[in-house]
This record gives sequence, C-alpha cells and structure tokens, in this order.
Amino acid sequence: MNKIEVYWKKFLEKTKTPNQPYTSWHFELNERLANELLELVLQGKKRATASSIYDFEQEPLPKVGDYSVITNWPGEPKCIIQTTSVQILPFKDVTFELARLEGEDDNLESWREGHIRYYTQVCEAANQEFTWDMPVVFEEFQVVYQ
Repeated sequence: MNKIEVYWKKFLEKTKTPNQPYTSWHFELNERLANELLELVLQGKKRATASSIYDFEQEPLPKVGDYSVITNWPGEPKCIIQTTSVQILPFKDVTFELARLEGEDDNLESWREGHIRYYTQVCEAANQEFTWDMPVVFEEFQVVYQ
C-alpha cells in the first residue's frame, strides 16, 4: 500500500466513513504554489478551487460529495477534502465573491492575473487556447480530515 492508500484507510477507520472512490492530487503546476495553496487549505483560508475545464480531459468532473486526498508537491498526503458545491461558468463570470473563497487574492484583478497564467499553461498542454469564455470548474470544499 502506498502513502496515499494508507492515509485514506486511516481516514475511513477514524471517521467510520464507508469506503468509496476518491481522487488524489496537488494544487498548481509548480512546487512553490502547490505547497502555498495547500497551506492555505490547512489554515482554513482556502475553501474552493477554480480549474480549467481542460484539467479534466483524463478524469471525470468533480461532483458534490466527492472526496480528494490533497498532497504536497512531493505527493505526501496532508488532508482530505469533500466537495460541497460545483459550478461551471465562463472565466469572465467568476465574481470576486467566488474568487475570494480560494483564499489567494485581495481583489478580482489579482485573481484573474494569476488564473490567466495558470489557465494559459493548462490550455497549451491540451492544445487549446485560453479565452475569457473558457469554462471554469469552480469547486467548493471542506476539509474533513487532517
């Protein structure tokens, strides 16, 4: 059993949660940001994430009730989250009310700048182009185990 499976098993035992499918992942495309965003989750400041629709070419979209083991950049499990809400909306329609749930930025302009950088990289990897109409998968979550 790998570290993530062991962590999941401990969660199931301690919380008496029935076993079910789960995903495991880290935030962002580089080590510094992945670990910074994880820290925001662990501090309770980050309660949402906004992914490009192209992040899900190889996996199903999240749905309410889903569990995810969140890791740091090296892949060590640090917490388990459960999805509480999923909205798909164009990038241009993400409001600051939503964006601030990510706990990363003090204003919408800053949020947009950082996410345009991220989405541009994701789009390039998927042979797509970032546009202001690109669908964003906005997922709210709660930490259920740490």
